[in-house]
Amino acid sequence: MKNFNFKSRYGFEDLCAIMKILREPGGCPWDREQTHESIKKSFIEETYEVIEAINKNDKTLLCEELGDALLQVVFHAEIERGEGSFDINDVCDGICKKLIERHPHVFASDSADTPQEVLVKWDEIKRKTKGQKTQGDSMKAVPLELPALMRAQKLQSKARKAGFDWDKADGAFDALKSEIGELEEAYRSKDAFDIEDEFGDVLFSAVNVSRFLGVDSEEALTKASNKFFKRYLIVEKLANERGINMKETPVEELDKLWNEAKQIIKSN
Repeated sequence: MKNFNFKSRYGFEDLCAIMKILREPGGCPWDREQTHESIKKSFIEETYEVIEAINKNDKTLLCEELGDALLQVVFHAEIERGEGSFDINDVCDGICKKLIERHPHVFASDSADTPQEVLVKWDEIKRKTKGQKTQGDSMKAVPLELPALMRAQKLQSKARKAGFDWDKADGAFDALKSEIGELEEAYRSKDAFDIEDEFGDVLFSAVNVSRFLGVDSEEALTKASNKFFKRYLIVEKLANERGINMKETPVEELDKLWNEAKQIIKSN
């Protein structure tokens, strides 16, 4: 058993110390064998659990999930400390310097009176510090690992800053209609490659429309999925109550249950 000073309340330094003990010889066998690759998906999962707590407006859960997310940061930093490349203090140093550098309106003599001005200056400083001379350079920095809708929206927003965008929503709507037509043609041709290609174009164009409408495409699709799931549960419940076998019932009849489910949700 490791020597450890147990407390009634712990702080950030304690978290780092505990993680160090777990990774040391004689610590936890599981923690010791982990690598960046083996735990990277946990980082994603913990991040989404933080988002879930925020969406639920559950402060207790949010506190817990933020702790789980923080553990991932400390875990990755401890792996590198063991390799001798950097430690958690280097991580903190880097982000502190970045915050000071990108807030000259707070820590220097520059000025920014609105959130929009802040974002413009942030983007300018970011591009300068990262050596991004063109919007193309900035677009290259958008991670491939982002969720597809989120990445599409980021790429489109950066292209807009270079003037490569429709003047208004009408152009985006027309492009979406055109892509849907091309998808229908691909479907009729039964060419699997073309179908996937054109379907991707439809999704990309739909994201383009979302920007003009001021809608976050990732959030919108999440809400649509949740809405579908909620309605489906009611349809399934109604079918069970009425002895309806959904697999053997024509879709037209199921659609009536779907509309009924919509009314039930509206009335609640």
